[in-house]
Amino acid sequence: MVVSNDLLTDQRVQRSCDTLFEAGYDVTLVGRAWPDNTPLKKKYKTRKMRLLFKRGASFYAELNVRLFLKLLFSNADLFYANDTDTLLAVAFAARLRRKPFVFDGHELFPDVPELVDKPMVRKVWQCVERSFIPKAAVRITVNQGVAYEYERRYGVSFGVVRNLSSILDSEVSAHPTSPEFDFHDSKVLLYQGAVNKGRCVKELIDAMEYLPDCRLVVVGSGDIKDEMQRYAGGKSYAGRISFTGRMMPDDLRRLTSQAALGFCIMQNMGLNYYLSLPNRISDYAVAGIPVLASDFPEIRRVVEEYGLGTLVAEDTVANPQGLASVVRATLAQWQSMAGEERSARFARAKAELTWESEKKLLVGYVDKAIGCRH
Repeated sequence: MVVSNDLLTDQRVQRSCDTLFEAGYDVTLVGRAWPDNTPLKKKYKTRKMRLLFKRGASFYAELNVRLFLKLLFSNADLFYANDTDTLLAVAFAARLRRKPFVFDGHELFPDVPELVDKPMVRKVWQCVERSFIPKAAVRITVNQGVAYEYERRYGVSFGVVRNLSSILDSEVSAHPTSPEFDFHDSKVLLYQGAVNKGRCVKELIDAMEYLPDCRLVVVGSGDIKDEMQRYAGGKSYAGRISFTGRMMPDDLRRLTSQAALGFCIMQNMGLNYYLSLPNRISDYAVAGIPVLASDFPEIRRVVEEYGLGTLVAEDTVANPQGLASVVRATLAQWQSMAGEERSARFARAKAELTWESEKKLLVGYVDKAIGCRH
């Protein structure tokens, strides 16, 4: 199992490894080592690679060369590529070793906002996908909308294993790895995820001017985190905005349980965002807090079906006072909601919108791939 993300905080990859290990597979997770180098304590094996380059073409080149060499000399019966940025190494190693491989597309990689203004780079990744996705023994992705788009582009079938929280995620460790959070009497508004272009962190900061009884907590790292932290620091209300950086899963779950509202809002910067179903919606549902989310097709389907929160239009998000008004209305709605109704909404979501409903699908797809030989 290979991934370019942080092994510590990529919860979908960790859940996948846990599930396959429990199903009897001997799992080795390979990925990059981050500066803090905190050990990942799992029953399956983990291998961290310390890379010289941190981003850009040099990073992806070094990543795939190092991965390829590691996989080429590994004793594996199946290779598993998480996302397009590991596909090249996995496909070549699988071909030379005459082993099958799985492609798990967590997003439409060539359509990420960071590549919108880089047509040549997009073409390179599209070429990688076009050349190697059809060669995978099994192809899966995170929702039906993305699956349809992959199928349209490359003419091959995709299964769906949604990126959902585990019901066990509502149980947090009694021994936190970071200090307990103390927000006094403020209503906590939570953003979790990558702090990248198009994720509306700036819009949330601006809206805080009109939400004096609230506190915004931004959890995660990304390309514009430092810029957004400086931007927030220049506001007169900067004391009500916190940036935590990356957090261990248990600490994040503890923080989420204290929030009054979770955000899942994005700009429509292409199909990758428009067709996404971020796992944070499931994270919020498992924690029992409502969500304020973008009115995109896959997000709308889940939020409306389970009654998990409020959908907001993109033009409203761009207006700080308008966004603050929707936040206040959503908080008021859930504060006045009967406890029985609130509990019923989240109970259904916890029963159906969790990893426990997806894990058998994942094992089935991997079983199928193991039965294939090139």
